[in-house]
Amino acid sequence: MTQSQIDIRENDIFRRSPELLSTLLKDHTLSTAENQVNIFWATNNYADLGAGYQYNDPITIAAITGKNGGIIQPRAVKSREMQQRRSREMAEVFTPSWICNKQNNLVDNAWFGRENVFNTEVDNPDGPHSWIPTDGKILFSEGRTWRDYVRENRLEITCGEAPYLVSRYDTVTGEPIPIEHRIGLLDRKLRVVGENTETSGEWLKAAQAAYMSIYGYEWQGDNLVLAREALLYTFIDYYKAKFGREPQLKSLLYIAYIISWNIWQMDGLKCVVPDSCRTVRTTVQNLFDSTETIQACEGCQKNDMHKHNGVYCKIMDWGQDEIIPFVSLIKQE
Repeated sequence: MTQSQIDIRENDIFRRSPELLSTLLKDHTLSTAENQVNIFWATNNYADLGAGYQYNDPITIAAITGKNGGIIQPRAVKSREMQQRRSREMAEVFTPSWICNKQNNLVDNAWFGRENVFNTEVDNPDGPHSWIPTDGKILFSEGRTWRDYVRENRLEITCGEAPYLVSRYDTVTGEPIPIEHRIGLLDRKLRVVGENTETSGEWLKAAQAAYMSIYGYEWQGDNLVLAREALLYTFIDYYKAKFGREPQLKSLLYIAYIISWNIWQMDGLKCVVPDSCRTVRTTVQNLFDSTETIQACEGCQKNDMHKHNGVYCKIMDWGQDEIIPFVSLIKQE
């Protein structure tokens, strides 16, 4: 994979299957059985392109395919001016892979009870930081199995392009990362899956469990598309590395469905769809005049994420096979 290949093209996904791209654009919180609602841009960076690219417009297939196929780009490919603008307007800051690796290692150190499970960090004060992947099969202590690790839930908050979950490339430099050197939380799970399965059926079942255990939310719609695409192509990468061929479309569609639930659009401070809180104006008409009352969002006024009048985001609890509001996982004070 070269640096030019880190930008996954929506046209390529569309050629594989229009349904596949449609699934990656779906917002499950707002969609109904009768009507699919897509995630929306939630940024003004594309407003100059006209209708269909305004802040509140949904991201449609037509808006990002065909002659529009190169509109959404990873941060590393964007112009320096655009990177700075997004940092100013949305506090968008991306983390280099070596820091993601260091922090992910801390998570695994705690889970395994030992260090250097997946790699050994190389801290170079005079040059770039790096890491050396661990040789051989990952070992598990008595009482814990590889399946336990694969099913352990992990969440990346304000995930951007999801560098803590998957690491096909360094989101800061744009440098591609070979599969054997990848450090994302999902990368680690898929490595373990590959080391402990033999048949395609076994691998797929375990990989699906890994994807069901990985979560992330993001405000800006273009970043969310990039994150979802990265998770989809990570699935393809690891399947090809294991079996020497690409997975079938039905497998891709199911993984895309899981991704569309687990990587979702949300205001992380409120647990609602971005900008969905509202001020309610009520007019009461009597015989002589009218009175208008204004009711602001109580959650916004009191900074209480459990009292917003916006649309609370829904996620899938795969273990219980039920849809739940994400805010229900956060204890009230």
